[in-house]
Parts: sequence; structure tokens; C-alpha cells
Amino acid sequence: MQKKKNTTPYGFTFPSPFSAEENQSGDNDNSPEKQDSSCDGSVTINKNGHFIHCLTIIGQVEGHYLLPSGTKATKYEHVIPQLVAIEESNEVEGLIVILNTVGGDIEAGLALAELIAGMKKPVVSLVLGGGHSIGVPLAVSAKKSFIVPSATMTVHPVRMNGLVLGVPQTLNYFQNMQERIVRFVCDNSGISPDRFRELMHATGGELVTDVGTVLGGETAVKEGLIDYVGTLGDAMECLYGMIKEQTDKQ
Repeated sequence: MQKKKNTTPYGFTFPSPFSAEENQSGDNDNSPEKQDSSCDGSVTINKNGHFIHCLTIIGQVEGHYLLPSGTKATKYEHVIPQLVAIEESNEVEGLIVILNTVGGDIEAGLALAELIAGMKKPVVSLVLGGGHSIGVPLAVSAKKSFIVPSATMTVHPVRMNGLVLGVPQTLNYFQNMQERIVRFVCDNSGISPDRFRELMHATGGELVTDVGTVLGGETAVKEGLIDYVGTLGDAMECLYGMIKEQTDKQ
């Protein structure tokens, strides 16, 4: 009797069940790649005996409040269980995170960044288009980070929409939240805290109606924010190299 495919919640599928099912159904096992994609845009790929998972963070990072309909969003409550499943999987050996985000909920984005930074498996990030605002901590949370030459990253102070109380507690909250971001980014990249704050508070006219700095791909690398300028092929090559290095150590 043919076994049913076992899947975990939120569309994440471990590679071993679908491989076993295909073997039992008589499919050709000599194909170089097999993949399982889900509705959230993530995919698990098998190449040369290595399973890697691709996770996309696009649009706005949605946190405690629902974004308006029609807004492209990444729901953090969907990504969290995927990261746990990847870290605990006996099959998946590495993770590549593809970012094209305008930012979003600060606490939700920082929570995802902390989870990615705490993973023991090889993780590589690639910034496409933009890695703005809270996308900066998400980009640097990987063990190795890449950015394509045409991408940009916006660094700016913490902002809040809606009702803001003009009391000292509000200013303290902004300051504490901002320092959490500065500390995380600087701990996971090569930029210094003073330089990162300088970029956050720059008023040189790069942003028309705001305070901050827009960094191009090469500039982000020169500032020490991102490790390398590269393409998808470069990021994948780096990830497979990290997997091989970890396998050799074991």
C-alpha cells in the first residue's frame, strides 16, 4: 500500500516523504533535482544529495495587526514554524533567505531575525530589489549575506504610525527599540554602532521626506553591512560550500 505524504502545518513539507512516495510510484529517481513548493512561496530543493530550503520575505512584514487587503505581506506567524521545522529537520541541510521587502512591523521583523541568527544550520541571505527598514536586520541575520548590484537598503530611525503620546515614556520607547536594532545589526555584520547611527540620522537629502540613508549594493558592502555583492548563483555556491564544510567537520 502506498504511504501518504506527511506534511507539517503552514505548507512546509519535509523532503523525505515526497521522495519516498515518488520512489514507490516508480518515478525516475535519477533526476538531478526534486522540489516541493507551497502556497507561501517557499520551496525545498534536492541537488547533489543536499536538501536546502528557500524562504522568501517580500512586501511588508506583517506583525500584530493585519495589513490592508491588496498589500503584499509576509506573515511572521507563518514564517516562525517554518524556521523551527527547518532547524529541526534531519533532511534539510541549509537555508537561503530571499529578501525584497519595504520593512514592516519592527518587533515581528526583529523576532524573525533573531530566529534566523540563532540557527545552527548554514544560512545565506540574498537582497533583491530592496531590503529596507526592518529588512536590514533580516538581511544581516544570516551567516553570510549577499546583495545584487541593483538592490538598495534604507537605513532610518524607528518610526510609528497612528496615535503617539507626547510624553517622555514614548521617547524612551523609541530610543530603546532603536538601540535593540542597532545592537543586533552591529553584532551580525561588520558595521560599527557609531557609523550605523550616523547613517540612520543622516539628513543629506537622500530621502525626500525623511531622515536616513539609502545604500546601493556596493555601498552596503563597503559599509560592512552586507558581506558580498553577488547574484543567486553566488549565494547558492556559498551555501553549498558552507554545507560541505559543516558535513566535513561532522
